[in-house]
Amino acid sequence: MTGSTRPHPAMRRDSTRSPVTRALTTALPALLLALALLAVWAWGATRVGPLLLPAPTAVVTALVELAGTGDLWPAVSATGGVAAQGVALAVVVALPLAWTIVHSRRASAALEPYLAASQAVPAVAIAPLLVLWFGYGPGTTALLAALLVFFPIVITTALGLRDLDREVLAAARVDGAGTWRLLRHIEAPLALGQVLAGLRAGVALAMTGAVVGEFVIGGRGLGQLLETQRTRGDTAGLFATLVVLTATAMTAYLLVRLLERRAVSMAGR
Repeated sequence: MTGSTRPHPAMRRDSTRSPVTRALTTALPALLLALALLAVWAWGATRVGPLLLPAPTAVVTALVELAGTGDLWPAVSATGGVAAQGVALAVVVALPLAWTIVHSRRASAALEPYLAASQAVPAVAIAPLLVLWFGYGPGTTALLAALLVFFPIVITTALGLRDLDREVLAAARVDGAGTWRLLRHIEAPLALGQVLAGLRAGVALAMTGAVVGEFVIGGRGLGQLLETQRTRGDTAGLFATLVVLTATAMTAYLLVRLLERRAVSMAGR
């Protein structure tokens, strides 16, 4: 007996909603969680001194004052620029390496154990070595950020390439597709979603690397601003800068996530 397959009522309702309504519905749990955390924060601030936990209103005031000094946006630009350089450097090295690992068993056997072991070394331990080798400067900080981003991009790209349909690749080779044409027309488009997934995980790590680098190496970004506020005992200012840092990383994350969704949508057409 045959019959038509009907979509679930929840799916039909979701398809009739406007994009704004769907976006608000998706964001509602995160918004409710944020409000709950703010309530707990405000309650906790009344139990301890402002030196340990400033009230949310004090942090907002510090944020407004920080923006008014003219120091905030140059610091955001500096840290964001270093993080972007780190991501770009990681992508340039990680993508060819991931392709090599997938297509060469010897390269995979030789490199994968070292890639896994490299994650046991904390960034704070790497930073002094980079200073000894390359000196102080934003380039060294960008290199530190790149080292943090490198691993997730390599792994997700390799997984994306390995998950490709072997029959499709074999058919393309039968049709005369060489290595370059195979990469350009099949592997790269189909694995792009996984590449962007690794990049999405990497952008937050790049911000972490940039800030850690500014702590150890120095600079004019948010890391240096945090260090200045720490020495002054400006707890509200520290929280305000952390809010800006979180918002910056979240914005970059959401932008890459949007690109990832579009890439997956285009690949599925």
